[in-house]
Amino acid sequence: MIQMQTMLKVADNSGAKLVRCINVLGPSNRGEGVIGDIVVASVRKRLPNSDIEKGELVRGVIVRTRRPYRRKDGTSVRFDDNAIVLINPAGEPIGTRVFGPVARELRDKKMMRIISLAPEVL
Repeated sequence: MIQMQTMLKVADNSGAKLVRCINVLGPSNRGEGVIGDIVVASVRKRLPNSDIEKGELVRGVIVRTRRPYRRKDGTSVRFDDNAIVLINPAGEPIGTRVFGPVARELRDKKMMRIISLAPEVL
């Protein structure tokens, strides 16, 4: 469950390391983001030689959450951290690598490029 003010790790090599969620895009009555949702975030920490500036607004796809995510078959999956992959306005990832596992639900949300870059899909 990702909501406003949640701190998220960045799971790619775009240059940002830590972001803070500003808004979750999607159904307005839900108020929280789950795996596969797009969020608007502000960069809090970054690499020194990165093109992304501190305080810059970015969009990203949630790839991992600490809260268990219930699947259709009754199983649930949860991760050790909350993480996103930064995307451009066209929906393509900014970075060229994705670190750590990602959830299988991204396949249903048509995020195939992120799945192909990820080392493991759970």
